[in-house]
Amino acid sequence: MKLYDSFRAPNPRRVRWFLAEKGDHKVEIVNLDVFKGEHRNESFLAKAGLPNVPALEIDDQTTITESVAICRYLESLYPEPNMFGRDAREQAVFEMWLRRVEMMLATPLMLAVRHSHPALAALETQVPAIAESNLAGGTRAIKVFDRRLRDSEFIAGDRISMADIVAATAIDFSRMAKFAIPEEMVAARRWYEAMLARPAAAAGVKAEA
Repeated sequence: MKLYDSFRAPNPRRVRWFLAEKGDHKVEIVNLDVFKGEHRNESFLAKAGLPNVPALEIDDQTTITESVAICRYLESLYPEPNMFGRDAREQAVFEMWLRRVEMMLATPLMLAVRHSHPALAALETQVPAIAESNLAGGTRAIKVFDRRLRDSEFIAGDRISMADIVAATAIDFSRMAKFAIPEEMVAARRWYEAMLARPAAAAGVKAEA
């Protein structure tokens, strides 16, 4: 298998962190420079269908895009530690929190970065109002997860799940838009610090802002 990656992009970080938690590195990493348009060349589009990273090439006929879909496939190959739920009830709860994280937190924060960071002006027609609105949305969402984390060590349950990885990588990426968890949200800050302290976190976050 080959994982088409881009070290600067937010969504590939989810897959790298997920793989690191699994402790299995049987996936070849192919880095694409999106600023040079390497994700738009004909050979990549023939595999992936869209100029999106990450993309997991399974064989000559099948390439999967979308980070969560890729991680679901990898979970089927490497089931432990489990990060999508073990039974029907747990899978539904984990999926509920993953969807909340994706829609309420990760997407707004990524849009805020895309529409505010100077380096991304080459890739995006930036609209400052979009950045401002989405930063406000991300702050509102953090309040929801802070309430949850007052009673739970992790977002979806009693152990790390894909919801935690998606949330933590989004918050790390949003530093590029000068976003930070407010001081008063103690539970969310505790959770985030614990996530960054995990050995696997180095695969999914970047040191530079």
